[in-house]
Amino acid sequence: MSSPVQLFRDQKYHELKGQCIQQRRLFEDPEFPASDESIFYQSAPPRKVEWKRPKDLCEDPYLFVNGISSHDLHQGILGNCWFVAACSCLALRKTLWQQVIPDFNEQEWDPKNPQKYAGIFRFRFWCFGEWTEVVIDDLLPTMDGKLIYCHSNVQNEFWSALLEKAYAKLAGSYEALDGGSAADAIVDFTGAVAESIDLVQGKYGEIISEQVKLFEDLLKVHKRGGLISCSITASSGSTNEVETEMGLVIGHAYSVTAIQKLRLGERLIFSFKAEKLFMIRLRNPWGKREWNGAWSDNSEEWKKVSDSERKSLGLTLENDGEFWMTFEDWCKNFTDVDVCRIVNTSYFSIHKTWEKMMMRGAWAKNSEPLLNRSGGCFDNKETFLQNPQYVFDVKKTEDKVLVSLQQEDRRKYKKEGKGDSIPIGFEIFKVEDNRSYRLHKLTVQERVATSLYINTRNVFLRRILKQGRYVLIPTTYHPGITTKFILRLFTDVPSKLRELKADKPKMTCWSLLCGYPRRVTQIKIHSAEGLQKQDRSGGADPYVLIKCENQNMRSSVQHDTTSAIFDTQVIFYRRNIDSPIVVQVWNSNIFCDQFLGQAVLAALPSDPREEQTLQLRGRGSQEAAEVPGHITVKVFSSDDLVEL
Repeated sequence: MSSPVQLFRDQKYHELKGQCIQQRRLFEDPEFPASDESIFYQSAPPRKVEWKRPKDLCEDPYLFVNGISSHDLHQGILGNCWFVAACSCLALRKTLWQQVIPDFNEQEWDPKNPQKYAGIFRFRFWCFGEWTEVVIDDLLPTMDGKLIYCHSNVQNEFWSALLEKAYAKLAGSYEALDGGSAADAIVDFTGAVAESIDLVQGKYGEIISEQVKLFEDLLKVHKRGGLISCSITASSGSTNEVETEMGLVIGHAYSVTAIQKLRLGERLIFSFKAEKLFMIRLRNPWGKREWNGAWSDNSEEWKKVSDSERKSLGLTLENDGEFWMTFEDWCKNFTDVDVCRIVNTSYFSIHKTWEKMMMRGAWAKNSEPLLNRSGGCFDNKETFLQNPQYVFDVKKTEDKVLVSLQQEDRRKYKKEGKGDSIPIGFEIFKVEDNRSYRLHKLTVQERVATSLYINTRNVFLRRILKQGRYVLIPTTYHPGITTKFILRLFTDVPSKLRELKADKPKMTCWSLLCGYPRRVTQIKIHSAEGLQKQDRSGGADPYVLIKCENQNMRSSVQHDTTSAIFDTQVIFYRRNIDSPIVVQVWNSNIFCDQFLGQAVLAALPSDPREEQTLQLRGRGSQEAAEVPGHITVKVFSSDDLVEL
């Protein structure tokens, strides 16, 4: 963990533990006291809750008994199966849980040195872009001498109960954990990038090709250390925690503990009429109640597979509550999947390395339109561009881009009745190759991607984008809503992600000497057609060069064509409005590029803003001799520098 760790409520673990040992007392946390206010913010306790330390519940307490396992956990009376599912996923990855439970050996009970025990523990969570350490005492809520919330299936193991207490402290109370998302908890445990997939909307249960693509994607995520959970959303009229005919529980989070693509031997191919099996293994956080369809514990399918074949195929079952399904059955029976990708940014890796950029921002209201940063989604035409704007570059011909937008955790506001996540999302536009100022009007820009708009903490999008410059606009769905967010962008090569803050060029001493811009002009070169043939095969390798005052912007080269699509956009802030803009077409050669023709544009505010086709001419004025070919362009000019 290279970044510094923040201390929640500024509590220093080693300092507090040292004081307790010196004073021979056990730690009692004043920031999260052992009282009803740490449990409930709304409900009244059904019966009196007693807070007890692990040593009051068993003789020989430990953090871990026989190591950590995804089968250690059981859900208590709280509706937080999602948290238990996230813990089950976390327990599968040693490198991840050791980040959450730092120096676990130092924190472990030591029967040989009981004086080291001070009733204090610490856990780390990835909170809004920063690792944050949370210190707790080990007083746990009980009734009738038993833990009432998350607990281990081994009576003297306490890592899950203590982890849950630290997480409840972060959220404000245990009750604030009632009803949540496994993806959010996994992001808090790991800093992963979360993606929610709707299996019904994506028709994964019906379209086999989509199913195969999803299987390959999830297999890759799982192999590379990612964490996956799934659930069945209650349809209108049905209720949560009800069992389906197939033994699955509605509204309940299951953790995925294995994904396998199996090649079957000759005997099994004959039995199953298939060469491959696509299988997925799940765990129910309750530790019981399982799938009863194909490949369930006592199904016909298992009778066809010998013990040795099970072992060689890896189709093992480790505990109760765990079961295998075919991937097809999984797609048909579950409705929602949360995929948490551990995006690899290490250069010392055999897997693809991503370049990561992270920005912090906020949606903030202001009555002045140029200062307002809370304009709502794209449907709000008048105010949409009054949102934070971020620019980035795609340097390769094509690049896969991952975007994660995360709003601040609002659970801490549950006591005030404002604990729900706000619907958020974002838009991506391909913009002018030299844009350095905020967008004020959408004209030539191309809308290339729109995320889901959803009231979850994280919104994720994957897209392949072409070379060029892009503006990403994160928004709340409704205008006028204020909250903080973090934006993470992952690309193959550095993207130079940065916020666009200025509306127009700054007035400087230099601009007083040389003149301040008086006009802004946008140009989109759509295409060049009918160009002169330049090689034996009858083609050319054209590109366009756009000249304005002392600035030159060049498009990429289009190969082996006399009719090229460029879709190149540029913007100029012009000091000398009498100086025309020149659009030249050139042929790219190894030794010396060749001039094919040009068009001279006055680019006046009164000029037509529709697409126009212009004849190419030789060098010189607008009246120079015609040459073969023409270009299709759109031009916008304004003397108001904040119009475009």
